[in-house]
Amino acid sequence: MPAAGYGGQWKMTELVTRNYWWPGVTRDVERYVEGCNMCQRIKNRMEEVVGKLKLSEVLEKLWTHLIVDFITKLLLVAGKNAILVVCDRLSKMTYFVATTERTSVEELARLFRNNIWKLHRLPESMMSDRGPQFAVELTKELNRMLGIETKLLMAFHSQTDG
Repeated sequence: MPAAGYGGQWKMTELVTRNYWWPGVTRDVERYVEGCNMCQRIKNRMEEVVGKLKLSEVLEKLWTHLIVDFITKLLLVAGKNAILVVCDRLSKMTYFVATTERTSVEELARLFRNNIWKLHRLPESMMSDRGPQFAVELTKELNRMLGIETKLLMAFHSQTDG
């Protein structure tokens, strides 16, 4: 069937049902399309084509690029039901810090300061699947705790050397 041109499962169903019909024709065509190598290779994509993959940067210093995440929904033990996971991207060394699911930004920054920063300094980057707000709020609170003044600059403004 795909030799005549491929228009997707619904187009193929429409072509088949012009001349034939049986109970379950739509289901059978769907199964055929899912199992057809040619159909899978030339199928129409509904989503946008993603850009080219970027090579990962080559990391040179330990504890400068971190991955931060949580393990949640754990049984309550000693008042803790979650784990803060901080992993160095270069060495893969990982710290696991017991916490709670309801940890505030201030408490999270304190945990980071007491368990990571005191041993390894501030990172250059942190990756998390918790969204950009998570990293921004953590960084703001860490800066406040460590006495680092945050100054935001305006891009392309001559007074900020941008």
